[in-house]
Amino acid sequence: MIMKTMKYVGMFLIVCILGTQVMVAQQNQDNRSGRKRMTHEQMSEMKANRLAAELALDDKTTSLFKDTYADYMNEMHQLWMKDFPKKLGNEKDKKQFKKELQTDAEVEKMIKKRFAQSRKMLDIREKYYDKFRKFLSPKQIQKVYEMDMKDTRRFHNEMNRRAGMRGHQKGHRPLMPKEVKAK
Repeated sequence: MIMKTMKYVGMFLIVCILGTQVMVAQQNQDNRSGRKRMTHEQMSEMKANRLAAELALDDKTTSLFKDTYADYMNEMHQLWMKDFPKKLGNEKDKKQFKKELQTDAEVEKMIKKRFAQSRKMLDIREKYYDKFRKFLSPKQIQKVYEMDMKDTRRFHNEMNRRAGMRGHQKGHRPLMPKEVKAK
């Protein structure tokens, strides 16, 4: 009788411990996925602060630069988001979307749309070059554009890395560094 009771108590303790571990693991997962994303404005402000520090600007110039850079980033962001396709739910939707773009006319239309967007981006860059030129030297402006491109490349690389990780979880093999360079 005592052995039977001990057996039930032991089983109860094991179930309690396992249940607690599952709850803690789920809570940790919720905390990680519950991170708040930075807004576009917050990211722009953070980049402007970093660029101003990198350029070693005085207080007055820093203030002008931050305001102008924020306007520049907002215009670029609006242009990027204007034609950005809505997120597609699952892999089946993505495959269907790619199948729909198979006619030459649709592909040509998409390419011309990219050209138009590139022209608009160039117009924005030229517009803000004139604004930046009022308080920055050409070398400083070049450094701003170079750092902006570097950040964009870093962002795209990170997104590709994360996409590779997702693919790896689904049974796909991510590209190795040598394979990436070969592309």
